[in-house]
Amino acid sequence: MDETTVGSAEAQSTTSAIRPIAVLTGGEVPHGLQSAAGVAWRVLLLLSCVVVIGAIFGAITPVVIALFMALVVTALAQPMVSRLRPHMPAAVAVILTLLVMAVVIFAIFGFVVRAIIGEMPQLMEQLQSGFKEIENWLVTGPLKIDIATIHAFPESITTWLKDQAGTIASFALGEVSSAFLLITAASVFFFGVFFFLHSPDRIWAWVVSWMPQRSRTIVDNSGGVAWGTMSGYVRGIILVALADAFFVFIGLAILGIPLAPVLAVVVFFGALIPIIGAPIATLLAAVVALATEGPIKALLVVALTVLVGSLDGDILQPLIMGAAVSLHPLAIVTILAIGTMAGGLLGALVCVPLAATIYAIAKYLTGRMPAPGEPPPDTELGTT
Repeated sequence: MDETTVGSAEAQSTTSAIRPIAVLTGGEVPHGLQSAAGVAWRVLLLLSCVVVIGAIFGAITPVVIALFMALVVTALAQPMVSRLRPHMPAAVAVILTLLVMAVVIFAIFGFVVRAIIGEMPQLMEQLQSGFKEIENWLVTGPLKIDIATIHAFPESITTWLKDQAGTIASFALGEVSSAFLLITAASVFFFGVFFFLHSPDRIWAWVVSWMPQRSRTIVDNSGGVAWGTMSGYVRGIILVALADAFFVFIGLAILGIPLAPVLAVVVFFGALIPIIGAPIATLLAAVVALATEGPIKALLVVALTVLVGSLDGDILQPLIMGAAVSLHPLAIVTILAIGTMAGGLLGALVCVPLAATIYAIAKYLTGRMPAPGEPPPDTELGTT
């Protein structure tokens, strides 16, 4: 091989190893910008679809809420129906389960209503006294906060709560004001509960049958993952709320705080909003303790609030709810903030189960969660 051939080979090797940098001319678009634009228009298309679906749901809000509540009741009643069905016809098992649930719910609400009616005036008086003591300390204590600033904060909270109550009342009396809409929503709820419990497999099979043949398995598994997440959340949050209310009642009874049963009921409803609901509700007990028992007992109730918050977030929810809500606490708080801003109290109640369901479906579609009945995939630590 002569020197000319060697030199030519070396030149070709050097040319292939060192690729020239593309020089943009007037009509060319960078590849990165093309990729970003492609992603952007697809995201905009998806957001447009979400807006359209949201508008459709907004137009049929009573029906959507009725179906959602039917799914919640179905999630609570499904275990009992599953145990009764081998021993009796499916319709009888469903009706018997719903009757038992109705008796339990009416008994619980009867106790709650009697407790609230009997002790609510005293509770409001104690709360007003406690807030007055806190206000005096903020004004005359080391912080020296202006009285106008202090008055503005509770007034804004009161205004927000009135707005939420007005929104709920307007829905109950406005959107469902006509007897036709009320009967329609109630019919959708009761028939939805009955048939979701009586023949869920046939209903879901009909839904899946409308999907393309190649997508039916994915849709079927996604539905199973979504239902497992939602039903686990509904049953779990009820158990967590009951546990929070029980432990708060025991703690308040030990400390000798008055109105412990009513405060425990408040904690139960507050605990339906995960992570932050129970501690915020327990702080009301600290205000009552400040007004009736003094600052020492109030500080002990604050310590009880911290304990309940830790018990709720670190033990009860992971133990009872398990993988139903595999969301980081920071993600849950952020979702709660967004849901509250978008939908008020109703948004705060439904945003976490919806987000957890969507997250579970996304994990399944990306191979990080198995289909129902399959063993879990091998994942590295921290990828859940």
